[in-house]
Order: sequence, then structure tokens, then C-alpha cells
Amino acid sequence: MQDGKTKSSYSRRGFIGAVGASTALAACGNGVGSSGGGQIDSRVDGTRNYLFSRFPGTMDLAEKAQGILWMPLITKAGLWVGGAYGRGALRVNNVTVDYYSATQASFGLQIGAQQYAHALFFMTPEALRKFRSGAGWSAGADLEYAVLDDAGAVSADTVTSLDPVIALIFGQQGLIVGASLEGTKYTRIIP
Repeated sequence: MQDGKTKSSYSRRGFIGAVGASTALAACGNGVGSSGGGQIDSRVDGTRNYLFSRFPGTMDLAEKAQGILWMPLITKAGLWVGGAYGRGALRVNNVTVDYYSATQASFGLQIGAQQYAHALFFMTPEALRKFRSGAGWSAGADLEYAVLDDAGAVSADTVTSLDPVIALIFGQQGLIVGASLEGTKYTRIIP
């Protein structure tokens, strides 16, 4: 009898331990306890502050937006075949609601590397809802690109635009000319 109780209690402890260990491992795989989100948020804060201080006219655009996807660092490289990757955060009312990765593949005459930041300003609730509800979202040729002048202002046409999504590319460094978001795929991630 004594041995039966001992085996039973060891079995329960083993089961509870196994469940606890598998739960902990699952949490690690889902980003729970990871500092990845904090690192992305820190980079987003720096990118946002840089954009607003260097180009103050973008604050008007941000105030009108329903949400903004901030991608603080996209790295693009190519030698005939190219690719780009980065991670960022979607903020609504300046609060992070989701994290996203951006990937892009390209083919053709290209040699070099480039890094840049970009932001997608979702100007309508419908555009923001479509972006958030899909399994992935691809930037197409229908994006409206904001143009910044030397004084840091966004063109008046951009601020009064009725386009649902406005893209702003800034902080380019590198050798590939003409950064474009066309074909970029955005996917929700758990950092």
C-alpha cells in the first residue's frame, strides 16, 4: 500500500512538472518573457522622435492618422536578386498594439545595400481594419508616397489627401537608389 501511494504521488508530480515545463517552453516560443518587444518599441520611439524633430510637418499627418506602422530599420541588399527585412510596431493613439515584420524580394539590375526607415500612415478606419485583420498585407503601387521638402514640411497635397494609406520613406543610407515599398509584405509577429 505504501508503495502504491508513493508511485501515485510521483506520477502526479511528474505530470504536473511535465505540463509546467511544456507551458514554459511554449511561452518562450511565443515571445512571453522576451525583450524583443521592448527593443522594437525603443527603436520606434527613436525613429518617431527623429522624424518629428527633423520634419515637423509630419506631426500634422500623424495627428490625422488612425494608426501608424513604424518600421525603424529596413535593410535591403541585392546583387541581381535582392531582399529586404525589418521589424516594427503598429501604434494607435501612440500605443503599440501589434508588432510586424516587413519582407521584400526583388529581381533585376541591382547591386548594393541600403538601410532606411519608413512609416505607413493609415488615414481611414477601414484601411487600418483591413491591415490588422488580414494574415498578411502587401504594399502595392496604390500607396501614396509623402514628399518632404528641405524645410521639413510635408506637401499640402499629402496632408489633405484622401488616400487610405500614405507611406513615408526617410533616413536612407546606402548605395541602392530609389527605395520603394511596392511588393513589401507585412506580417504580424510576436517578438
